[in-house]
Amino acid sequence: MAYDEDLADRLRELLSGERDLTEKKMFGGLALLLAGNIAVAASGQGGLMVRIEPADTENLIASTDAYPMEMRGRPMSGWLRVDSEHVRTKRQLEKWVQLSTTFTRTLPKKT
Repeated sequence: MAYDEDLADRLRELLSGERDLTEKKMFGGLALLLAGNIAVAASGQGGLMVRIEPADTENLIASTDAYPMEMRGRPMSGWLRVDSEHVRTKRQLEKWVQLSTTFTRTLPKKT
């Protein structure tokens, strides 16, 4: 499955004012990076991948429709997946982009 081009365009629009924004095709999806760190991605499996403060992982899983992102069968703390149906509106998507960018801006710049 290819990533959702419409979702990628919506992410670009929300992040258009960010400095040091780049895009990179990864894992069949399109990742948007801030200062070299992945913030969010239109996933090749559908929906959104979002990077968050690792300490917030369990709370967000319990209180939202997000679920753990898994890599090689292991859940990854600090990474969530959100299905497309839960980011259909601008307001829904903005919430996740805001959480992600707030955390990602705290990370050291990658060169």
